[in-house]
Amino acid sequence: MGATKTEHFTIQQNELAMLAKAIGHPARIAIIEYLIKVDSCICGDIVNELPLSQPTISQHLKELKNAGLIKGNFEGNTICYCLDENGFEKIKLFFNHVNTYLENKKNQCC
Repeated sequence: MGATKTEHFTIQQNELAMLAKAIGHPARIAIIEYLIKVDSCICGDIVNELPLSQPTISQHLKELKNAGLIKGNFEGNTICYCLDENGFEKIKLFFNHVNTYLENKKNQCC
């Protein structure tokens, strides 16, 4: 979305678009799935899990963190990442809203 047009949309619409963009890459989906599988991990563990370089993994982690989908805490010289419930709650609310609409619609369109 062009930076000059975002002011025409609500804060919630812009936040959801940022979340959707963050999960719009298969590597980021794989990172999220890995975090679910192990409950938490350090960046090195993710590098060993995915066929991507450490700098590429770090960039994907940065995008997920900036979008509010993961959070990280320093543990010594490493960062321990886990899912950020707040970001996923926003996605869940949106899809619940869509699902409610679809259930009420009962295929009455096109």
